[in-house]
Amino acid sequence: MTVLHPRTSATLADLRKARWFSFVGVPDAESAIVLESWEEAIGFCSMDDWQDLLLEAANQYCERLVERDEERFQKWNDLVAEIKSITIPLVKEKTVEVAAANELPQIFIDTVQWDILHVCMEAEFADIFPPGFYASQAYWYVKGHFPCGWAGDFPEGTLIIY
Repeated sequence: MTVLHPRTSATLADLRKARWFSFVGVPDAESAIVLESWEEAIGFCSMDDWQDLLLEAANQYCERLVERDEERFQKWNDLVAEIKSITIPLVKEKTVEVAAANELPQIFIDTVQWDILHVCMEAEFADIFPPGFYASQAYWYVKGHFPCGWAGDFPEGTLIIY
């Protein structure tokens, strides 16, 4: 068992304290498009373009890690397994009520799980390459929103949240 970096533990503590999804639909963001319903949010998060962007962001981060410290990157899969043992129960705890109350599909939980896992992976490797895309996703979860899409050609354009 690997000991997580203190910044990863701190990230998890911040996520654990936050009230996820408590401000969905509230138009309190000037830097993002705010949707008005779970139906819209699920529609956006289910789009291939969004899922592709999430995967590409993770792949780009991994590429930067390999370029800077290939030996340390070799620990990626072990860390993923360990961090998942923490994030899967956390995501379940944070999504169970909202998913049940709004009859949200599995893609919702899968997307949240992917985001939170990669938030932690960025924190774990931040000394090699600074957190970026997923740290910005975490910001919206902590603010009570659900980041779920992108309008425009990334990186130009605007984040879509609910």
